[in-house]
Amino acid sequence: MIPRRSHKILVQGITGKQGTFWTKAMQDYGSTVVGGVNPKKAGSEHLGVPVFATARDAAKSAPFDISVMFIPPMLAKAAAIDACEAGARMLVCLTEHIPAHDVMEMHVAAKANGTRIVGPNTAGLVTPGACFVGIMPAFNDRVFRPGRVGVISRSGSLGTLVCLNLTQAGMGQSVFYGVGGDPMIGTNSADALRILDDDANTDAVVLCGEIGGSAEEDAAAYARTMKKPVVAFIAGRQSPPGKKMGHAGAIVSGGKGDYPSKRAALEDAGVAVADTPSALPTLLAERMAASAA
Repeated sequence: MIPRRSHKILVQGITGKQGTFWTKAMQDYGSTVVGGVNPKKAGSEHLGVPVFATARDAAKSAPFDISVMFIPPMLAKAAAIDACEAGARMLVCLTEHIPAHDVMEMHVAAKANGTRIVGPNTAGLVTPGACFVGIMPAFNDRVFRPGRVGVISRSGSLGTLVCLNLTQAGMGQSVFYGVGGDPMIGTNSADALRILDDDANTDAVVLCGEIGGSAEEDAAAYARTMKKPVVAFIAGRQSPPGKKMGHAGAIVSGGKGDYPSKRAALEDAGVAVADTPSALPTLLAERMAASAA
């Protein structure tokens, strides 16, 4: 699922400082926010939309497709399960540091109710020129421009830099998909590749990864089957051996998940890997030209 302007969005934690700031930014950009959740302010209105006690209450009078969570870690499980049981098709979980056993229960609820979780610890998703969900600077047209390149990233900041480099090179984006940095994310890089592979608005994909875990190796297995050009950048090439760095999911263990293994897996699958983010536009242009030939 890729967010579109037609999708209806519920904001859990809408009245907080961050919820207020980013909800207004989403509204101003074109995202269709239909309501919010805060049990203490149920029955009120905030930023022009009704506030409900629960997502299930919201679903009765303000049906939604996507819920985005501005919720602290210890309350995240209850909010996520509430959204899943209310019928959310997608749950964008911005929260990090959620206890592992809580995350597992969230995924169980999502599977039982047919909800796609993006995150935890995601910066969200952007469909440039249409809408965004989360905390990405979609409104900065020096960073995001409508185009035909899909960008997948575990890191919001790295994804922003890559989109900036693409935009400066005249390459707009069809979607930015922030899969998140938690060890147990709901939508991984391989899942996001499948989504963009099926997206008629995407002609090529940039995969932004980092050391630790097996996300990029798993994505490489799917990238091998794609006809759309895929290029990648992996952060952490100069990281000291044996050090835990980056996101909670960036743990190198058992000789796997390090930079050489990720790069080798991607290149073996036919994915061109850039040494720096600034090299991605040139590499992508070469691959797109070769694909069109």
